[in-house]
Amino acid sequence: MSANPPLNLRDCLATQHARLNDALDGTPPAAGRNQYHRDLSPVDWHYAHCHFIEAVWLGERLPQQPPEAQRDWHDLYFPELSPKWRRGGRLPPRDRLRAWGNERQTLHREWLADPAIQDHPLMVGDYLAGFLAQHHAMHLETLEQVRWFARLHGAQPGQAPAPPRPGADKGTPVPDRDWIPFDAARHTVGYAGVDAFDNERGVHETTTGPFEIAARPVSNADHAAFIEQGGYRRPEFWDRAGLEWLRQSGTRGPLGWWRAGDGHWWQTRPDGEAPLDPDAPAMGLCWFAARAHARWAGARLPHEHEWERAAREGALQATGQVWEWCDNAFFPYPGFRAYPYEGFSVPWFDGEHRVLRGGCEWSDPILCRPSLRNFFTPEKRHVFAGLRLVRDR
Repeated sequence: MSANPPLNLRDCLATQHARLNDALDGTPPAAGRNQYHRDLSPVDWHYAHCHFIEAVWLGERLPQQPPEAQRDWHDLYFPELSPKWRRGGRLPPRDRLRAWGNERQTLHREWLADPAIQDHPLMVGDYLAGFLAQHHAMHLETLEQVRWFARLHGAQPGQAPAPPRPGADKGTPVPDRDWIPFDAARHTVGYAGVDAFDNERGVHETTTGPFEIAARPVSNADHAAFIEQGGYRRPEFWDRAGLEWLRQSGTRGPLGWWRAGDGHWWQTRPDGEAPLDPDAPAMGLCWFAARAHARWAGARLPHEHEWERAAREGALQATGQVWEWCDNAFFPYPGFRAYPYEGFSVPWFDGEHRVLRGGCEWSDPILCRPSLRNFFTPEKRHVFAGLRLVRDR
């Protein structure tokens, strides 16, 4: 993860079209209209939304294109105009939706190739194709979250971890981990490539260090030890907001973890249920829990600049398996300019959203560059997230 590889952005968009088709075709029509979690829209809505957003940018934002009779779609497919709980019941039948998607994909590829629009600022360097491809990749990852919750709805009763067994507070020893040291130094963060999102533009220098960062993310075995030692019941590891979240949610472990009758941990994932792999990165953690685990371990979460520095220098192992929570809030880089529209990043510079880095097992490679900044509020557990530890030196 030491470089941002060159991409053919139109090929990337074609790949996302194929993946969208596969996701829709692999979902039974009735299930495609279901909402399994308040934060997650139905599968069929995501499919339609991606094609609608293409139609908006190509049919409405590029003045060279013919006018489109798509205003009727705004109320359903613009997120801000369509509450999640209403979306499933307003979707067209599956056969109509699939045919419409095929039609839009063909038409939009023709529009992207139109010589008359290649000098438009949105088209230079295939920016718009790259923006749309990454937009779709994020929605396809969200579809894996939908699949996860569909499985959780059918998972074994008591999927939340049971209380620790008698004597479990003694815990399971966590093996020493490899730490990668970094001295204090100035280094570059950000990305200026044509496929960069507005919030990662503004390449600039900053100073981090001295610190040391764990070579690998926190494992399932690590977090199981945190649970066994009462980590979810010991207030000294949690800040005030985290304790309030614990009280309201009743959470006692990662999303998808549960104990079988013999006391062994199992995990529900988007692809099924299996015994918990002790060596795999822990997943299903919110920022509050990640921060509490770090305190229990005598460490902390990294600032995103520390994480990016280590990633660019090739020091991190097992990146791209889980999103990794960073300690800092999402913020604008120096000289930030919203592009291609105000709402992509600006509303989330609110001091509440926390940064995640690195991508996960279900992230498309186009979202796994070292500079990419994901962001969610601190209580979210459904975003395939874990953590990596940092210590000051």
